Amino acid sequence: MTEAMEAGSSGAPDNITVTDTPTMKRAVGAAAVGNITEWFDFGVYAYLATTIEANFFPPDNPTLAQVGTFAGFAVSFLVRPLGGLFFGPLGDRIGRTKVLSITVIMMAVGTFLLGFIPPYSAIGIWAPILLVLCRVVQGFSTGGEYAGAMTFIAEYSPDRRRGFFGSFLECGTFIGYALGATVATVIPLVSSPDFASTWAWRIPFFIALPLGIVGVYLRVKLEETPAFQTLLSESEEREGSQAGASIKKLFVTYWPAMLTAGGLVVAWNITNYMLTSYMPTFLEDNVSAVGGKAIDTTTSQIIQIAILWIAVLIIPVLGMYSDRIGRKPLLIGGSVALIVLAFPMLYVLQTGSVLLVTVGLAVMGLILILFSSTCPSTLPALFPTEVRYGGLSISFNIFVSAFAGTTSLLMTGLVLGTGWGYWPAVYLIFAGIVGLVALLKLRDTAGRPLPGSNPSVSTPEEARELARAGGGGHS
Repeated sequence: MTEAMEAGSSGAPDNITVTDTPTMKRAVGAAAVGNITEWFDFGVYAYLATTIEANFFPPDNPTLAQVGTFAGFAVSFLVRPLGGLFFGPLGDRIGRTKVLSITVIMMAVGTFLLGFIPPYSAIGIWAPILLVLCRVVQGFSTGGEYAGAMTFIAEYSPDRRRGFFGSFLECGTFIGYALGATVATVIPLVSSPDFASTWAWRIPFFIALPLGIVGVYLRVKLEETPAFQTLLSESEEREGSQAGASIKKLFVTYWPAMLTAGGLVVAWNITNYMLTSYMPTFLEDNVSAVGGKAIDTTTSQIIQIAILWIAVLIIPVLGMYSDRIGRKPLLIGGSVALIVLAFPMLYVLQTGSVLLVTVGLAVMGLILILFSSTCPSTLPALFPTEVRYGGLSISFNIFVSAFAGTTSLLMTGLVLGTGWGYWPAVYLIFAGIVGLVALLKLRDTAGRPLPGSNPSVSTPEEARELARAGGGGHS
C-alpha cells in the first residue's frame, strides 16, 4: 500500500485513512520545494526588474523597457491556463507525483536558461524574444504546479490538521520569494558595478536548477496520495474505467465550485502580486511620478524582505488557528480589510516616511497571509477526488491569469498613464468585494473529510475513536 496507510492495516477500520507524521512531513516538504522554486524566480525577477530592463530592451526608451519587463512577467500568466488545462486533468489520470515531478523540473529549467540569454546590445530583438520564451516555459509548468501541490498536501493531510499542513505550502511561497529578493538585493551590494551589471545578476537564475533537482528527488520518493490510490482501486473495480474526468464534465458539472474557487483566487492573488511584484516598482519608481515621496530603494527592499520572512513565521500559526475556528472567519477578515484599509495603505506608502511605509507594507502583508494561510486547505475541498487536480488547476490559473498575474502591468500603465497613485487601492477594493461574494455560499470545511475521500487521521487511535463515533466512510 502506501506509507499513508488505510487504517485497517494498522488495526483500525478500513474506511479511515491514517497518515503517519513522518510521511506527512515528507509530503509537505516535497510540495513546498516546488513552490520555493517557482517564487524564487518571481522574487528575483521582481527585484531585478530594472536590471532586466537595461539588459533585454532598447536603452533609448525607458518607458517601453519598463512596460516590456512587466509584459515579460505577465506573459507567463497568459499561458498558465494552458498549463492548467494540460497538467490538471493529466494529474487526475496518471497521478499527482508524476505530474508534479514534471512541472518542477520544467520551472527550474526555464529559470536556469533565462540566466544565459545575451543582452540586447549583443543580439538585439532576440533578447526580449528569448526572455518571453523562457517565461512561457515557466508559466506553462506553473499552470500544473501550484494547484497540484495544494491537492497533494490536502490529500495527505489529516482532516483536523489540513489548515496547518496546507499553510506550509505558502511558507514555501514566501521563503522562495524572500530568498530570491534577498539574493537579488545582496548581489549588487557585494559585487563591483561592472560585474553586477553583466554576470552577477544572472547568478540567482542559475540557482533555480539545483532547487528543481531537489524538488524532483523529494517527489519521486513519495508514493501517491491515499485519496488518489483509493480512486484508482475503485476505478479498477468498475471494469477498468479511468480515474479523472473530462474537461467538458468539469465545466458542465463543477462550474459553481470553479467560480467559488476563482473568486477566492482573485482576492488572494491580487493582494499577493500587489505586494510582491508591484510594490517594489511602485516604491522605487512610481511614487515620485505621481507626486509622492519615495524612500531609499535599498531601505524599501529591506523592509519588504523583512515582512516576507516574518510572514513565514506567522502563516503556520494562522493555518493551525483555521483548524480550530474554521477557514471562513479568516477569509472574511481578509476581504473586509482590503475594502476598509486599501486607501489608507496607499496613502502612507506615498508619504516618504520609513516608519509609515513599513506600517503600510506590514498591513498589506498581514491581509495577504489571512488568505495565504487558509486558501491552500480551502480550495482543494471544493472538488471531489476524481476532478480535484483538474478543477483546481483550471479555475486557479484562469482567474490568476485574468486578474492577478497582470497586476504589475495594469497598475504601472494606470498609475503612469493617469498620474494618480491610488489605482492600487481601487484594485484591492475590487479584490475584497470579489472575495466576499465568493464566500457567501462557501461551506466551511475545517475538520471535515475532503469530498469523495475517506476520513483521514493522524493515528490509529484517532481512527478507532472516529469509527466508534460513526465517522467512517466517504464524505
